[in-house]
Amino acid sequence: MSYMKALADRPSPEREMIPRTLLWAMFGLAVSALAITSFAVLTKRPHVGSPAAGTVVAERQLILEGRSAQAVTVYAADGTLIADMDHGGFITVIQNAIQRARTVARVQGNPPIHIVQYDNGRLVAEDPASGASIELYAFGSDNKAAVERLLDQP
Repeated sequence: MSYMKALADRPSPEREMIPRTLLWAMFGLAVSALAITSFAVLTKRPHVGSPAAGTVVAERQLILEGRSAQAVTVYAADGTLIADMDHGGFITVIQNAIQRARTVARVQGNPPIHIVQYDNGRLVAEDPASGASIELYAFGSDNKAAVERLLDQP
């Protein structure tokens, strides 16, 4: 009987999984984030983390068509084949991200995206159909070079 009494006196495992102190800390973090964001909005603080504006140096409209988990075909806006890659690497990542944004925005079809290069070094994939924008220069020089090659293709 003493074993059964020991089990009954033991706190339930659910109560032990997340200590009360941790719950209060998580609540405090959420409230702090809300307070800081509200302060920034109410005082109209400038957006300091936004990329700097620049002048467009090069721009190209591309259609990215995913064929499998890794394969992607790249067309110019007029339908001309630019590249057919069995292992698209970073280009496939961009295509997947754009496709996900279009699914969420309920975009029909596969309209062109814009690859824009600015004079300050920014390289951006913009999708006017879904409103998505991906700062490509932030993913490293090798990935940036892969996209820049698409800008240079005839």
